[in-house]
Amino acid sequence: MKKINNFTYRKLRDKYKFIKREKNTEAYLKYKLYIMLAIYTGIVLVLMFMADYTFSNFSNPLVKWLKLRRDVLFFLVFIIGYITIFNFYWKKPWNYLREIINATHTIYQQNDELVELSKPLKEIEQQMNQIKMSVLLSQQAVKEAENKKNNLVMYLAHDIRTPLTSVIGYLSLLKEIPNMDNSQKSKYTEVALDKAQYLEKLINELFEITRYNSNQIKINFEKVDLYYMLLQLKDEFYPLLSEKGNRAILKANESLTIKADSEKLARVFNNILKNAIAYSYPNTEIIISAVHKDSKVDIAFRNYGQTIPEEQLSAIFEKFNRLDEARKSDMGGAGLGLSIAKEIINLHGGDITVQSKDEVTTFTISLPTSI
Repeated sequence: MKKINNFTYRKLRDKYKFIKREKNTEAYLKYKLYIMLAIYTGIVLVLMFMADYTFSNFSNPLVKWLKLRRDVLFFLVFIIGYITIFNFYWKKPWNYLREIINATHTIYQQNDELVELSKPLKEIEQQMNQIKMSVLLSQQAVKEAENKKNNLVMYLAHDIRTPLTSVIGYLSLLKEIPNMDNSQKSKYTEVALDKAQYLEKLINELFEITRYNSNQIKINFEKVDLYYMLLQLKDEFYPLLSEKGNRAILKANESLTIKADSEKLARVFNNILKNAIAYSYPNTEIIISAVHKDSKVDIAFRNYGQTIPEEQLSAIFEKFNRLDEARKSDMGGAGLGLSIAKEIINLHGGDITVQSKDEVTTFTISLPTSI
């Protein structure tokens, strides 16, 4: 009988360990209950054997009285013990349930405090902590979206107000001084026109980025001679490069081709090269390279200029982002060029990144060679 009990105990213990490793709380409690019942039964049986030995070796009145009532006594011991064990493990699930209910309040608290549960509930604890992290990330995303929206409105108001104020100012001067010298009048008119055209460009870019964000832009894929496109881009920017004594150098295979929307891809290269020229040191080179790697092509624009701080690199493709802290408009951009470039590259199934270190800034575009 003892051998059978030992075998049963070992079998239950092995199952208990297996279930515990699997982190199945319900089965964990069930097999723990079985093990406790087996242990308790074994202890009571040992006590019964010890009682039989005692009753057979002693013959005083108390022993005789106990011997006559042995079955009843051990039956009561069994019943009381089993009731106690069942009561203990019956309360366990309710305690765990209360523990889980209390932990749910921690999930929605806006802090980094993690949920902590009892050892048998580790699987639930991990799931609840994952939920909390998701909630925190969602809340953070909402805050960031709200901040971006507020910044968008603020920057938009700034970028529209500045040229609009200039236009109103120069037109007011022309109205207030009807007999103004023709050369001065021509100068004021030209400045007002430039500012109005800049304002028109800003509004057009705003409409364009809105269309990209709302997926209203369609990409017309066709075979593109990438080398010729980059060569043409370099030649078109020669006058602008010459103003600061800069020079563009193209490093690419002449037979390099990809599947892309040529018009929109040219817009991307235009925006990036214009940005590189604006922030390059005078009399430096801008290296344009294109390399075929596996099933994609990497196009890089490298210029020499002031290193971009790390905190600005992470936001460089966001709307209205400019590298100059004062947000001056003398660079000619509305702060939307790189944002539009990223949207176009995303629609091509590619990626655009930027690195800036030791006064060298590199924009890298990765595009699939075929769609």
